[in-house]
Amino acid sequence: MAQQQYQSCIDACNACADACDFCAASCLKEQDVKMMARCIAIDMDCAQLCRMAASYMARGSEFSATVCQMCADICDSCADECGKHAMAHCQECAEACRRCAEECRRMAGMGQRGKGAGVGAGAQAH
Repeated sequence: MAQQQYQSCIDACNACADACDFCAASCLKEQDVKMMARCIAIDMDCAQLCRMAASYMARGSEFSATVCQMCADICDSCADECGKHAMAHCQECAEACRRCAEECRRMAGMGQRGKGAGVGAGAQAH
């Protein structure tokens, strides 16, 4: 049931992870790889977190909303970094990250309403 409820977010997370992987691999082939170091690092972080968020949602974890909020924040950072570069792979990655961040924030809001206001507060208190 949880997987169906969050399917659009799961799909956005998986698409973002794929775009980030492709972007990182493509950045490694650029002329000035050193200039792309931050982009590559954030791509790798974002891809890993997107896959983790998708798996939390797929199994209906009680921590899905918390993980998705963190995922949205990382996606925003990745979109900002990739958006600085003119290469098509970076621009496509930035767009996938923006879509994912939007879906994750929507999902996190739904998850927190279902649990009450304590979810966000509890996560921050630890």
